[in-house]
Amino acid sequence: MSTAGDGTRAVRAGLPEPRPGEPALPGPAFAAHYWLPGEADGPYTYGREANPTWTALESALGELETPDGAGRTARAVSFPSGMAAVCAVALSLLRPGDAAVLPSDGYQLLPALRELLAGFGVGVRTAPTRGDAQLALLDERVRLLWLESPCNPGLDVCDIRRLAEAAHRVGALVAVDNTLATPLGQRPLELGADFSVASGTKALTGHGDLLLGYVATLDAGLDAGVRSWRRLTGAIPGPMEAWLAHRSLATLQLRVDRQAATARALAAALRERPEVTGLRYPGLAGDPAHPVAVRQMRAGRYGCVVSFVLPGREHAQRFLSALRLVDEATSFGGVRSTAERRARWGGDAVPEGFIRFSVGAEDAEDLVADVLAALDDAARGGTAQASPLRA
Repeated sequence: MSTAGDGTRAVRAGLPEPRPGEPALPGPAFAAHYWLPGEADGPYTYGREANPTWTALESALGELETPDGAGRTARAVSFPSGMAAVCAVALSLLRPGDAAVLPSDGYQLLPALRELLAGFGVGVRTAPTRGDAQLALLDERVRLLWLESPCNPGLDVCDIRRLAEAAHRVGALVAVDNTLATPLGQRPLELGADFSVASGTKALTGHGDLLLGYVATLDAGLDAGVRSWRRLTGAIPGPMEAWLAHRSLATLQLRVDRQAATARALAAALRERPEVTGLRYPGLAGDPAHPVAVRQMRAGRYGCVVSFVLPGREHAQRFLSALRLVDEATSFGGVRSTAERRARWGGDAVPEGFIRFSVGAEDAEDLVADVLAALDDAARGGTAQASPLRA
């Protein structure tokens, strides 16, 4: 499978050898314990330690995260959410007296993680994703450099390879939150990172119906540390969620490519609107992140999220209320488009009119037309009738 195309890898990843009369993807294994007569031993003993459904999913994720020509397959550990995966890396590695460098513009729960680490005696340093500020914070005390690229919700991009090389020179490990890109859009391990971490809740599984996270690494020792943390804390995924996630991987390339193409079309249309400011999409020529994104993201897959700013809170809310094909909801990456006024939640340094728009799998022409019509309605002061889809 290492020489197959991305679509083939996604469809076949983690499947067992075919057996007559058996399903291609066996159903979820619900078990708290396993039969172990006498002195028998086996790969599965107790439900907190391992489950065959996790094993299949983790095999698939490892295949998708493996760098081309690596000569060995990445190891993946699944978790019940993206934040569980984030905490597994940070808390299994960092000790009092260590230092960590985190993005100042990353996911909104990172400030809470920074406070937790500081309470444990870890020195936390922060810097924005774009530019060279992270480089100035690296020294021999730093144990972990945490990157998020593209970052959420601002969509800035960092040069992962350059930062990983600099971190390794001072003895630090590098973790990349790859949630927005997915392993088909970017492979952090191929760019020199030690960990690729993601929320599988979002684009990886793409249907908005489960919570999941994972950590992937090429290093057996790092894998063992994260796996031990999961065992100790009991931060385990449910077998049904793991099975649904594995099932969803088969359409990953189709979804990623469709959503990225539509996101580019939407960004291009938004660029022509006078009331839209602060437009960001890494795949858009002229975006500040575009030069780096072109070098390190794969096959034009720049993600499904477009961000932009409308003139104030009320204007943004009129726009969201006028959308007919878009759910007003948080999260991103699903086959149904969603949008939100991000400032409503707090925790992000964004204007009141900041919109995070997640492009789904709708026809591009329909979605762009809906957005433009909603912008027109918002500019008029909000006169559109409620959509039948919202009845």
